[in-house]
Amino acid sequence: MATHSPRLDDLLAEAVSGTGAHIGAAYLLAEDGRVLLMDAALGLPAALARALSRIRTNDPVPIAAAVREQRLIWLSCREQLARSFPVAALTMPYHFAVAAVPIRCGGAVRGGFLLLWPAGHMARLSPRKLGVIEDVCARAGDTLRRATERGRPILPEPRPRILDPRSVRPADPRADLVALDCLNRLPEGFCVLDADGRVTLVTAPAADLLRSRPAELVGARPWERLPWLGDPAFEDRFRAAVVGRQVTRYTARGPAGRRLSFQLYPGLSGVTVRVAAEDGPGGHAPEGGTDRRPQVLALHEMLHLATTLARAVSAQEVIDLVADHVMPVYDVQALAILTAKGGRTRVAAARGYSRQAVDDFEGRPVIPPVPGGQPFDHGGPEFFGSWEELRRAYPEVVRSDGMSAWAFLPLVTSHHAAIGTCVLAHDRPHRFGPEERATLTALAGLIAQAFERARLYDVTHQLAKCLQSSLLPRTLPEIPGLELAARYVPATPGMDIGGDFYDLIRLDDAVAAAVIGDVQGHDMTAAALMGQVRTAIRAHATAGASPGEVLAHTNRLLTELAPDRFTSCLYLSLDLRAHTACLASAGHLPPLLSRLDAPARVVESTPGLLLGIDPGAEYTTTELALPPGSVLALYTDGLIEEPGRDLGEAIAKLAELFAPCPGLPLSDVLDSLIEPAAIERRTDDIAVLLLRDATA
Repeated sequence: MATHSPRLDDLLAEAVSGTGAHIGAAYLLAEDGRVLLMDAALGLPAALARALSRIRTNDPVPIAAAVREQRLIWLSCREQLARSFPVAALTMPYHFAVAAVPIRCGGAVRGGFLLLWPAGHMARLSPRKLGVIEDVCARAGDTLRRATERGRPILPEPRPRILDPRSVRPADPRADLVALDCLNRLPEGFCVLDADGRVTLVTAPAADLLRSRPAELVGARPWERLPWLGDPAFEDRFRAAVVGRQVTRYTARGPAGRRLSFQLYPGLSGVTVRVAAEDGPGGHAPEGGTDRRPQVLALHEMLHLATTLARAVSAQEVIDLVADHVMPVYDVQALAILTAKGGRTRVAAARGYSRQAVDDFEGRPVIPPVPGGQPFDHGGPEFFGSWEELRRAYPEVVRSDGMSAWAFLPLVTSHHAAIGTCVLAHDRPHRFGPEERATLTALAGLIAQAFERARLYDVTHQLAKCLQSSLLPRTLPEIPGLELAARYVPATPGMDIGGDFYDLIRLDDAVAAAVIGDVQGHDMTAAALMGQVRTAIRAHATAGASPGEVLAHTNRLLTELAPDRFTSCLYLSLDLRAHTACLASAGHLPPLLSRLDAPARVVESTPGLLLGIDPGAEYTTTELALPPGSVLALYTDGLIEEPGRDLGEAIAKLAELFAPCPGLPLSDVLDSLIEPAAIERRTDDIAVLLLRDATA
């Protein structure tokens, strides 16, 4: 029987209070060992706790890294978070320091603690704080071990428990009334929100400014109860106050058109909000807060960009997507991704730069940012608000792009390998503020991951295309009296590695064997196996085996080579002297036959099992007449398959389209068959082979 433990809750509270943290969370590993589930949280809004309640151990976030690497993860500011965990920095765009530490139990990791402090208070954890964390983790491990030994292991509940951060000492029941009476005497309005954003106290002046009754507000979140506060920026300011433990400010226009300022002061149990009319008593808002609307918009753009970058399959696609999402938000005029080869700069992709500027970049010697340093491995991004700043840092730099401010963002992969630099340029001097620097640093991590994927895709894609093209026949043999047309069409770009194949084997001056097949899968393994199938069929065909024997021998080979891959195949031998054809099928689609005196029809045969399933499978040979002028069509399923459509109906429709007129080149017939399928977005490749008995 599994339980939760009040003891763990106490240890979490001790970790928070003993280290001066303002937020803490305890995670436990699920039974499969691949997912971390939040067991309890203190000081964290419930909505955020739910969003962070389930984390895979391979996710790029601090708590997963701490458990995965079995070590303390310490990040003193948002910029460090953005550099090491860009996705986490985008989903939590607030200023805080964070420590993530594993909980060990009997040599194995069972979970971890996550602790947050206001940013800027400490560059590193003090020995005293480290001691508290280590002691709490050790006792948490002992608690988990003892519970397991008693047969009552501690497992997380389906939803995290949100612990009350307030003192357990009984409070004076009159305290709220006294505080409310005092605050009601002030001209400004005040309300108190708990850590989840719900109103727990509201003064009469605040209710008047908000044009609502206190009873309507208490227990509700202001942005849910008051439609004019429904802008996401207000909730974002609340979260920034709670998570970053910083005073934040927001301005909104009330229902009567009156402009109201909200000053949010965070504390252990929630946030105190000061409400004032900007044009009335107490309307002067204190300094220190800023309207975060542009940053909120930038956050949503970055989250959208993170989603769209997952689909990018080339370096230029990466830069185009970044340009579309970043240039309008940050008023950037030019972007480029630079790499290095042989100590020289290479422009992998660019947007907004002139051709001359790109040519000036290309091939220029790389300037190491530090003595003996590696190009593009700055240890962090660099921002230059003017040409003078850049020139002071790098006296040897040459200005050739006509820009006046730059952000140089090193692209570092998840394996901590530097693969290049992203350059963002402004055409006039620009001040890079702390929020912008942190967000752009996180952006660099997203670009690095997408750019690395694009490069790997390009290399793999080119290798697969070369492999596939080398395995398909470059030309088909010329056989007197036999007219041929063949074509291979890859799937829609992004999926163009396939196992469809065809071949024509010359057996003597008047006898040939035609083959078509489809190896399961759309990857390099499928392409390689396709080559092995072709080789095996050729070997048995030239040895004089019948169609059924060729498939049987090839099947036995495939069950040994790739028992987890299946192949459909149609093998057909043509005798142009006897005007006959013999065929055998291993689960492949039936061929079509068009004769001069009749419409095209489906050739019925007895198909056997797919190749690679049963080594003892046998394949029946079917013979059919092939009068002069007859045309056979062999094809793969990519030509006819459509989602939700019956396969028999699709084959019948293809037979209706297959009407090769005498004298019409087979290449034109091929176009008429493939064109309807090529118009649609294909998820499967296509192979078609047409053969005409052109003997007199």
